[in-house]
Amino acid sequence: MSHQSELIASDIFAYLKSQEEKSMLRFITCGSVDDGKSTLIGRLLWDSKLIFEDQLAALEADSKRGGTQNGAIDYALLLDGLLAEREQGITIDVAYRYFSTDKRKFIVADTPGHEQYTRNMVTGASTAGIAVILVDARKGILTQTRRHSYLVSLIGIRHVVLAVNKMDLVDYAPSRFHAIREEYESFAAGLGFSGITAIPISALQGDNVLLHSDKTPWYSGSTLMEYLEVVDISDIDDEKPFRMPVQWVNRPNLDFRGFCGTIASGRVKPGDQLVVAASGKASRVTRIVTMDGDLDEARAGQSITLTLEDEIDISRGDLLVDPQARPDHADQFEAQIVWMHEEHLLPGRSYLLKCGTVTVPAQVSALKYKINVNALQHEPGKTLELNEIGVCNLALSKAIAADPYRVNRVTGSFILIDRLTNATVGAGMINFALRRATNIHWQAQQVTPEQRAGLKHQRPCVIWFTGLSGSGKSTIANALEQKLAECGRHTILLDGDNIRHGLNRDLGFTEADRVENIRRIGEVAKLMMDAGLIVISAFISPYRAERELVRQLLPEGCFIEVYLSTPLEECEQRDVKGLYKKARQGTLPNFTGINAPYETPECPALVLDSSTLTVEQAVQTILQKMQLEASVG
Repeated sequence: MSHQSELIASDIFAYLKSQEEKSMLRFITCGSVDDGKSTLIGRLLWDSKLIFEDQLAALEADSKRGGTQNGAIDYALLLDGLLAEREQGITIDVAYRYFSTDKRKFIVADTPGHEQYTRNMVTGASTAGIAVILVDARKGILTQTRRHSYLVSLIGIRHVVLAVNKMDLVDYAPSRFHAIREEYESFAAGLGFSGITAIPISALQGDNVLLHSDKTPWYSGSTLMEYLEVVDISDIDDEKPFRMPVQWVNRPNLDFRGFCGTIASGRVKPGDQLVVAASGKASRVTRIVTMDGDLDEARAGQSITLTLEDEIDISRGDLLVDPQARPDHADQFEAQIVWMHEEHLLPGRSYLLKCGTVTVPAQVSALKYKINVNALQHEPGKTLELNEIGVCNLALSKAIAADPYRVNRVTGSFILIDRLTNATVGAGMINFALRRATNIHWQAQQVTPEQRAGLKHQRPCVIWFTGLSGSGKSTIANALEQKLAECGRHTILLDGDNIRHGLNRDLGFTEADRVENIRRIGEVAKLMMDAGLIVISAFISPYRAERELVRQLLPEGCFIEVYLSTPLEECEQRDVKGLYKKARQGTLPNFTGINAPYETPECPALVLDSSTLTVEQAVQTILQKMQLEASVG
């Protein structure tokens, strides 16, 4: 709600006008568990008399029923609205509150302190201009304090308030405050903050929150509210080069074609020349259309529709830019990634990358190093776990236009999405484009895959056998190739063990190596199919995501997934290589079906159980599926 103003009763229009002209500050509270973030915001709202009467009544009742202050007002309950938050006394989700004072409007995000919910903190910080980092005066700087400070820096927030809370529990000792401030400033020296303002407070008692406290006569700085009302975070997005991601092409009739979007940075006026970043096509702005009429100028943050002089190809996902300051256009980038999912990052796995309004398939081609947020040091690693941060190389399926994050927070940020579950698994900030990617182009070839297939008089495809070790993949694949060869078909057999003697001899059996193993095989299978061959692949290929990646590499209908559903017990009885025995004894780690997972296909073309079918029966079933009986029978 807004602060109390006499204008509300006397002149509501004047009041609304005054609200419209105030500057807006977005800030977050963050820090470790139980440092008092929710209590601080609740205290700000309470002392500023920014609580409705029904909220006040509910707060008093909730404080008596389930508060943590022995029946007294528990200010944290104003923010912790989820039942689980109240039961545990922690913040889980990001809580947003809007309020205003005579000088400024505010949107505050109360972010979780628990390490498990760090990903939610990243969400809250993504639009903030200031971070209020709370520290319990009794505990000092903790691991989560350092993690949140690094994330705040990474996301681009440059102004930080170090709120040393619970000073009442250390008898308002100035020595304790100064020790924490010095330790934090030493740690944060390399984070690139423009300013760190340390304030001793007691959120519960209200000391130095809204008014100066007589219990800290040794402190002469501003209160938290005084700081928030006057801190200068001049919005310089207007002065940056023009960027507008196209969200929608508006074509209500034959006489109007406009390009809708929100300006990420810069300004635009009718007559300005703009360029489509991807194609390089240029035109001039004729109109800036809004619901309230045409504008003479638009700037960062405004949602508009642009019309252009020329009929050039522009669609959703394109980026309109200043021709004198164009973004990078590449299909490889170095980026910092915050991993936000329980299932860890697997380099080589295909994810969806969403940057602005464009979404493209992408892979983490290399994890260069992880970042230790406590020591701010680089550490080696092959994957990222939940809440870990790493610097990675990204390879995209096609080039996109993007800026380094330090230059533009909108066009330099992205999220990674799991292709099977649509869950957001990572948030990233682009460091720079890998320019060597812009020097690689497709070489035109005169002979097409269709011509190669015609020369062999066959329809090429990939028959992909998947299943546990010992399920019969190699045996049936060999028999299938022999049958096809007898019928004059041109084939190639790719077998898991054979490939690991050559092409993939550098790979082990970790999750990351298994992903890379199938990625390479998928690319090889595609090349072989382009050559006009019938490709038979026999690999355990335990993960659905990688099998789906191979399917998407190929033309529709050319990937025939054959799942060997032979029961685990039968596979173990066969155990011709003695692998199951070693896995059961614990001497063979990462063995599929025993100590590593196998993800059953959801919609395979065929399901075959070699414990109930003969090899010949299995081959005939596959041939029927391939629709080749007429030519091979």
